[in-house]
Amino acid sequence: CPASPAAPLTFIMVQQTRVFKGNSIFWGNASLDGRLSHVLEGLNVTQVLPLEPPDTWAQRQKDVNTYLTYFSNLVKLFNKERPMDYTQRLCCHLGCRLYPNGTSHSFYEVALNGTAFLSFHVPNATWERRWPGQHQVATFAVKELMKYSITTQDLQYFLNTTCVSILQAQSTGTGKLSSRSRTPLVLGLILGTLSLLGMAMGIFLCTGGSC
Repeated sequence: CPASPAAPLTFIMVQQTRVFKGNSIFWGNASLDGRLSHVLEGLNVTQVLPLEPPDTWAQRQKDVNTYLTYFSNLVKLFNKERPMDYTQRLCCHLGCRLYPNGTSHSFYEVALNGTAFLSFHVPNATWERRWPGQHQVATFAVKELMKYSITTQDLQYFLNTTCVSILQAQSTGTGKLSSRSRTPLVLGLILGTLSLLGMAMGIFLCTGGSC
């Protein structure tokens, strides 16, 4: 359906990860103003809308595959040290909105097994615990994610600048990013994976109360 003139333009990404007995399954997608733009299935991500040239996109696909493979191998390693016989489901929901008056809003939310787990406060690049009550895994994950620039300042830049520039290009009718803002769109998926790495470390290391 066509959007209302007063409705914001949106770029939304959803990344799902299911971990069970050391095996990781990935899936997700991204949408640009309601149109499917990217699809993640297993270790492969597909660009549905031609937002990046083929040679650039080929490198992005390789990057995503590398990060997801690294995540899978890390989970397998953790599972050997501390086997878990129950399923963990992690969901990253991130993106930005551009309003008609030129203002924007960016967000990054993480759920664990269907419950709000963490969120990223974009203005000051900090992770916040959302799990109700005290939760050692959430506390550990926040501590880990705050250690690295790629999961703080780089993530802030992606959400505040790159993501919004995608929508600005859309609003001007060009549909393409300028050369100045060609930070890979798939960086959001990569950052989501890195965030999951921090949480995976927490989930496995904190099992048994030995963070």
